[in-house]
Amino acid sequence: MVPHWVRGEETAALIEFPGQAQNTTQKIVLCALGDSVATPPEGIEADVIALRNFDELKSMPRDKVAGKIVLFNYPFDKQMAAEGRGGEAYGEAVVYRSDGPSAAARQGAVACLIRSVGGADYRLPHTGQTDYAGDAPKIPAGAVTAEDADLIADLVRQGPVKMKLVLTPQTLPNVESANVIGDIKGSEHPEQIIIVSGHLDSWDLGTGAIDDGAGVAVSMEVANLIQKFHLKPKRTIRVIAWMNEENGSAGSKQYAKDHGKENHFAAMETDGGAGHPLGINIRGTPEVKKMLAPVAAILQESGAGILDLVEHCGADIEPLEKAGVPSFSPIQDSRFYFNYHHTAADTLDKIMPKELTENSAVVAVAAYALADMEQPLPR
Repeated sequence: MVPHWVRGEETAALIEFPGQAQNTTQKIVLCALGDSVATPPEGIEADVIALRNFDELKSMPRDKVAGKIVLFNYPFDKQMAAEGRGGEAYGEAVVYRSDGPSAAARQGAVACLIRSVGGADYRLPHTGQTDYAGDAPKIPAGAVTAEDADLIADLVRQGPVKMKLVLTPQTLPNVESANVIGDIKGSEHPEQIIIVSGHLDSWDLGTGAIDDGAGVAVSMEVANLIQKFHLKPKRTIRVIAWMNEENGSAGSKQYAKDHGKENHFAAMETDGGAGHPLGINIRGTPEVKKMLAPVAAILQESGAGILDLVEHCGADIEPLEKAGVPSFSPIQDSRFYFNYHHTAADTLDKIMPKELTENSAVVAVAAYALADMEQPLPR
């Protein structure tokens, strides 16, 4: 069973602000955050305060926040992304999407807006899940574009700013959905399983081509390549298209209930788009990294020979990670991924066929090597 949240009307305008020409308003481009509650049908009219971070919110007396719309204008670090560390930049900014609305609500705010989490220009908002805390009222939550966040913050520095905000999402009863699972049975150890996976769901603004149609396509192509080359892996390779990664991870939780006691040798997930692969992330012991050195040597021929020990390889394989199963994911070029992810621009034209093929090759080589290893991986 998965959550059924439906996006409704999404409009915002500044109706009072410094320098305002008579009989004008200023349109603000935004989208609701996943799981947001609605404003009243007629919307909310309230003053806006713009804050850079949580510390600034904590430093404000409650009466300066109560009854207002809070905007967290925390910028995604584009320079960090340009250096190939897009995931780190995302991690720094995304806490305002997950925790900002409840933090603002504790101080009496009537709604919370965040600067969109990502590097997009062109006045594109990014959606994504928010995480209402149990100890705070639920208030409407949305993401404004980077351009509009800067506009609001600049106007607030000059004087009072009032906004009219209308968000009308609905949370409907849960509905039944499914993971999609297919096995290539192992020839010698069919009970030992290597998972190769991506997630099937996407945010509704775009079509989810990079997040995560690419991961599903890569995983399916791994099975296709193994069959095309008439390979007979010793262990079972299980391809999974996970359901509900974006707003609840119900698919991976259900899999853990249904299959958690099975013998999982390793788990892989591709959920970083389709940018050129640079190597493999490993959540495991240093010994696992040493065992994969021959694989890295082969992958280095295509420029994908990096092996990197990390804390986490994928949201859907997290229950297996926690159970100690060695986990892997391709290291992908992340410089541009967060420009499109969770936006209306996440469409198929962003996928470069050559780079998608490269990712499939890297994951296939790693999966087949794991399936044919002589000894088990240390845990």
